[in-house]
Amino acid sequence: MKTGAGEPALVDEAAWDALPGMLLMLDRTGALLHANADAVRFAGRPLAALQGRHWQDLLAPPALQQLLAALHGTGDFELELPMQPAGAAADTPAWVRWAGRWQAAGQHWLCLLHDAAAARRSEAEARAQAALFRLLADNVPVLIAYYRASDFQCRFANKAYAHTFGTDERAIVGRTFAEVIGAEAAAQIQPSVDMVLRRQQAASYERELVRADGSPRWIDVNLLPHVAEDGETTGCFVLISDITRHRLAERAVRASEERLAKFMQASAEGIVFHHDGVITDANPALCALIGYRLDELLGRRTLDFVAPDQHVTVMAMVSSAAETPYESVLLDKSGQRIAVEFIGRTLQHQGQAMRMSIVRDIRDRQAAQARIHHLAHHDALTGLPNRMAFMEQLQLGMAAADANGSRLALLFVDLDHFKRVNDSLGHLAGDALLRIVAERILGCLRATDRVARFGGDEFMVLLQGIGSPEQQRDDVDQVARKLLAVIAAPLIAEGGPISVAPSIGVAFYPGDARSADELVQHADNAMYQAKARGRAQHCFFDPGMADTAYAALVLEGQLAHALERGEFELYFQPQQRARDGALAGAEALLRWNHPERGLLTPDQFIPVAERQRLMLPIGQWALREAARWAAAWHAQGLAVAPVAVNLSTVQFQSVGFVEAVAQVLKEEGSPALVAGLLELELTERMLMDDLGEVKHRLQRLKAMGLGIAVDDFGTGYSSLSHLKELPIDKVKIDRSFVHDLPGNLDSAAITRAIIEMARSLGITSIAEGVETEAQRDFLVARGCDELQGELIGRPMPAAALQQWVQARWPA
Repeated sequence: MKTGAGEPALVDEAAWDALPGMLLMLDRTGALLHANADAVRFAGRPLAALQGRHWQDLLAPPALQQLLAALHGTGDFELELPMQPAGAAADTPAWVRWAGRWQAAGQHWLCLLHDAAAARRSEAEARAQAALFRLLADNVPVLIAYYRASDFQCRFANKAYAHTFGTDERAIVGRTFAEVIGAEAAAQIQPSVDMVLRRQQAASYERELVRADGSPRWIDVNLLPHVAEDGETTGCFVLISDITRHRLAERAVRASEERLAKFMQASAEGIVFHHDGVITDANPALCALIGYRLDELLGRRTLDFVAPDQHVTVMAMVSSAAETPYESVLLDKSGQRIAVEFIGRTLQHQGQAMRMSIVRDIRDRQAAQARIHHLAHHDALTGLPNRMAFMEQLQLGMAAADANGSRLALLFVDLDHFKRVNDSLGHLAGDALLRIVAERILGCLRATDRVARFGGDEFMVLLQGIGSPEQQRDDVDQVARKLLAVIAAPLIAEGGPISVAPSIGVAFYPGDARSADELVQHADNAMYQAKARGRAQHCFFDPGMADTAYAALVLEGQLAHALERGEFELYFQPQQRARDGALAGAEALLRWNHPERGLLTPDQFIPVAERQRLMLPIGQWALREAARWAAAWHAQGLAVAPVAVNLSTVQFQSVGFVEAVAQVLKEEGSPALVAGLLELELTERMLMDDLGEVKHRLQRLKAMGLGIAVDDFGTGYSSLSHLKELPIDKVKIDRSFVHDLPGNLDSAAITRAIIEMARSLGITSIAEGVETEAQRDFLVARGCDELQGELIGRPMPAAALQQWVQARWPA
């Protein structure tokens, strides 16, 4: 800097400009006394423009004030201030580091300025790197810390590490590792720490921690030495991995293996492990099943214990790693075959694929299945094939007959009056009889013949390979006669001899049918034809039977619509008091006005109606119609009472029959009045079915005011004890006895006995079928109470009966 004339120079300008960096000379007020070339270039203005206080516009006011404050003192100072040289952007000031020293001799400040931007950038980069490192350390799945070797104080820890030990990443700095992990844990790991610090070797160990909730946590710790350039260990890096999941998984595996081992030992089913077909383990149940010790099994091939005929199947299932259960056969130590079920599973064990097979003994199951199959195809009582199995055999036999040109005969065997055995001796005796019959049938047949219990008291016999069409009847006739004889032979049951006679129907294939069902149906038809001939007979199927069966089928269809078309009608036959000829009542007799065949009597359609359960609605209609006419005649003053109505077995035994009768009485007027005008007729056989239930029903009907009569008396099997227990008002002597009076001594004796019995029991006797004066005279002389028959009056429509009564007994 130049001075005025005669004034000494303040600085050596050449020396100043040679100095590195920017150099300023300021007084205490901050006025610029001198600046070197570097400072002038930084300011971007001539020196003259900077002298005095002009240079101060390079500083923002806050920075200027800070500098002026420092200039007022006398001690050295260092400041870092933002400056705005010429050409610099307003938002990017240049940071300059000021170092000032007071020059007391010259009473001025000598200030050395350095550009601080590079240092600031380095510092910013360092901070950014530190932040990035912190971010990385806090987000890696590893616990990280650094401890100083000199005092074991923590100098750095990531968030996960600090939180694991109950603090944060700032508070943990300065704490020793003993303070962080606890004195006890520190003592345990001290050998590892010593290895790192003294030997400068990495160390690792596992530790188990306990979480706040009491659950365990396992960590894998790695200690890495930090060695300085001088070879001294300055610190230790700590890297911790949480291996809780792995340890828990290992625990689960061990627990699973323990459970599996216990299961293997406790399982009642055999379990075997094998690798590449070689046995590696087996449980006691398997050893017990096949009779080998475990040491005898280990190392041997699984196929050694599988039946040879099963090898291909087992090898295919194992090689395909199939896990579908399948049945096979093992061989025990004695060579016996054992039916088993294999359930295979492929699993990993110690890095190897193993095969586990569950071996289930299925001998009991197969026996049960065989038993179920037997029961499904055989009758439980006799052991014979049942209906389903026999039909299968029949179809196979027919197919074989078609193939080889042979012939078959089907015998339908039905036991006559078998129900009487059950009713009189009980079902146990009936079952014993059926078993004996089955044995007798089997005993008189060939091994190639087939026998089945078709149901109830019905048996089927299939004769195969019988003779030619010309000879077949003779051959089967001999068999049928032999069966009739052996079945009917008496046997001892309940202490006495009993016997049943069969009826047998025969049908041939080919010839009588084209299908199995048709063959059975035709044999059935022939059997009923045999019964019609007097029972204990056999009968061959005739095509005419099919016509009869078809006619019955047509009749069934017509019967179903007869009621709704109003084709039924009641006829009434008068009944006469024997002693004075007065009208004693009338019997209602059902007739069918068939649209094609004319008037049909009950014997022409009742059997068909009973088989199809059409007697329920028909019988109900007849009862209602009889009640209606009885009530109408009573209202007209005609003494046509009681009106007798026949009941069918199906009708009387039906559920709700008594209630149905009560409903009819209610519908036709006063129930008590109408009941007194009606009489219900049951056959003697209907009384035998279930004495207790029959008695209960009759008592209920009797309580309503209805009369009870027994029809066809003398043809059934009732006893005096039955009659004595039942509320019966009247017995009807069957027309078969009356027809032979008075000449037939047996009929006369039976008729006389019935009349005497009825009188002794206080029951009214009535004879039906009276057609001659001689019959009437005999009956009147013997004390019969009432008479019915064509001699008295023929059955007639209701209107005709009304005229008949009015003509004889005018009001």
